[in-house]
Formats: sequence, C-alpha cells, structure tokens
Amino acid sequence: MNATQSNNLPLWVQHRDKVLEESADIEWRYGTPPDYTRSNENLAKESTRNHPEATLEAIVQNLVRTFEMEVSFKTNPQQWLSVVKEKFRMSSNGGVEYTASDVAAAGTYNLFIGNTEHYKASDETFESSGKLFHTAFPNGFLWEVLEVFSAPPNVTFKWRHWGTFSGSYKDYAPTGETVEIVGMSVARVTDDLKILCVEHFFDNSLFLQKLTTGKKPATFWGFFKALWNRGEKPANNLHQASRCPFSALINVI
Repeated sequence: MNATQSNNLPLWVQHRDKVLEESADIEWRYGTPPDYTRSNENLAKESTRNHPEATLEAIVQNLVRTFEMEVSFKTNPQQWLSVVKEKFRMSSNGGVEYTASDVAAAGTYNLFIGNTEHYKASDETFESSGKLFHTAFPNGFLWEVLEVFSAPPNVTFKWRHWGTFSGSYKDYAPTGETVEIVGMSVARVTDDLKILCVEHFFDNSLFLQKLTTGKKPATFWGFFKALWNRGEKPANNLHQASRCPFSALINVI
C-alpha cells in the first residue's frame, strides 16, 4: 500500500501527529495540544520494531497511540475519534470494565494499576498520576506493537511499554535502568476500525518493583539525625560534609 492509499485510511489509524493536525475546537486537558516531537525522536532510536506504513501492525500501533493521546489530553470523550463512545469498554487482567467517561475521569494509570503496595490509585488524581510517571520517565514512557496475531474485528496483539528510569519515583531515587512492561491485548473494532472494547493482560508487579529499588534520598531530618547520633553538632559540620548540606540530594536528583 502506497502513501496515497495510506492517507485514505480513517484518520484515527494514521499517525497521531496527523490526528493532531486535523483536530479543531478540542477541549484540551492542559489548554493546548500535546507535542510529541521528543517522543517521536526517542521512538525512532529505541523501538525494536519498524512496521512498514499501512501494514496491519502499523495500523494497530497508530490506533492505540491515538487512543492514548485522546485519553491523556482530550477531556471530553465525545471528541475521541478512536472509540465508539457509547459502547466503549476497557478492562485489564479480567477486572472491572470501564467506560470512556471512567477513563477520562480517572486516567489509565489509576485504572490499570489500582491499589498496590507501591502505588495507591485511591490517593491519586488523573493529573497527579500522570505527573508521577512523567517524573520517573522524563524522556518518555514509550509504547510499540511487537506482533499482531489476528486481524479485525477481533485484533489480538503483543506490545511493549518502556522508559528509562532517570527521574525519581515518589521518594525513590532513579536507577538509570530501562524499565519495561510486555503485555497482550484483545481489541474488538468496528468496520471502520474504531475500538468497541479492549482487554489488556500484563503483570505490573515487576514494573513497580523496579521503580522502588533505588535508595530513598536523604531528608533534612535524616541528615541532622545522623550527625546528632555521631555526637556532632550540625552547625559546626555543615560545610565539612562534602561542603554542602544538599550534596546527598543533588547526587540523586
């Protein structure tokens, strides 16, 4: 299929930048449309797959990336192009089925992860959950299709979600490690390739464990307590401990 034929595909299964170019009068979550320039650059460098344009793999990948963009940045589900709004349902690991309105209100991180030892969805909002993981992965938490096993209307595919843990996660220091999740999904789509429902299957426990292996950064209380326990007066030792009381923090930021 050539570029002209590719452009004849529904907009929501073309590149998400094309979807953004065609978006007008959208209720953007942060006031303006997202900029995927850095994400596109990192995908070009780090992806393990290079799907030819307009292949089934590229179409599925574009559809999911468009869906992710709309969920993350379009506050009104009625403006989502990638799903059948009234019928859409999403679940993970055989759990609760969520509507488009549910996803728009809570965010995918909260609905996918829930309450666990290292992440409490009940304590997070849509915005705070996004900030938490954007802080942990400042260069992006990227996503790609690895394989597609069945064609529409029931599309089964394997995917990879990854990023470099170079920012802090809560009060855990970054390790610089590439952290990834590999999972499977089954999406039922319409004749024009809009998502009716999608089920995701993945293990997030290892993912969260990797985000909580780094040492917790020193606190001001911990710093002074350590000096006190050594029988030293903090005021006389501030510039002797690496000459800066913030040095322990600087080393992990």
